Amino acid sequence: MANDDLRVAVLGPGGVGGLLAALLARTGLRVTCLAGDGTARALRENGIRVRSGHYGPFTARVEADTELREPADIVIVAVKHTALDAALERVPAKKLDEDALVVPLLNGVEHPAVLRERYGVGRLAPAVIRVESTRVAPGVIEHDSPFVEVDLTGETVARDRLDRLAGALEWAGVRVRVLDGEAAALWAKMAFLAPFALLTTRYGVPLGGVRTRYREELVALVEETAAVARASGAAADPTAALARYDALPAEMKSSMQRDAEADRPLELDAIGGALLRAAERHEVAVPVATRLVRELGWSFLDSWGPGRTV
Repeated sequence: MANDDLRVAVLGPGGVGGLLAALLARTGLRVTCLAGDGTARALRENGIRVRSGHYGPFTARVEADTELREPADIVIVAVKHTALDAALERVPAKKLDEDALVVPLLNGVEHPAVLRERYGVGRLAPAVIRVESTRVAPGVIEHDSPFVEVDLTGETVARDRLDRLAGALEWAGVRVRVLDGEAAALWAKMAFLAPFALLTTRYGVPLGGVRTRYREELVALVEETAAVARASGAAADPTAALARYDALPAEMKSSMQRDAEADRPLELDAIGGALLRAAERHEVAVPVATRLVRELGWSFLDSWGPGRTV
């Protein structure tokens, strides 16, 4: 099947999902966004309007529904971890082709097990995305970062299926890498995301404020998360991570911070909780992470399991 024949479904057309849906749709692919009634109606009527300094302003026409009703080749799962269980009801497994790929772009490292149980081992291609993009209204996306980068993995799927998706994303203007090693890819992002999310949310300042006013904590937390990432199979370099933080725009905010500002549920368990659970499994001391997670309203002593939210 050629790339232009791909049928793509995007579960959760928010800041990340909406941007990818629009980029793919404007290349001519058939893209169906899955969301609630109001959002689906807005997308059918107005398409997805993107405001981006990198891609320029554009509008892409997409299909939209509240549930996947026709087979799809690719399902991009781009909802927040806090909404995952309810959102998956929109994608019945029977509506996926036998060789379909389910591509989760969630934060954290524990969600692949949930999706494999639901859709099968041979369909899951976990991925990570690096982007700053926000849904400001249904079907209206503001893309603020000068990049969109995706790392695709898939230890249990054929490489040609990953390459086909990578080709479609690259044609849409996304920088893509296909990596070996799911755990390494997920933890590589986690090692960067956890310090960024926990510190910007705890202190209510963007990245520039964290790397100046809370530099000591940033350095300590980067070292802690790198240690957990290495124990989990990723090649994490604290020095490189700090250099990357220093190179990013000072006004950059984490998605967790934006959720806190909007009084939305936090992905604290998926990020902070997962970090603490992995640290315990590998017997890695993470005192700064433990304190920050507790201060943000989640106590490791409660022994909550994966999937719990605050």
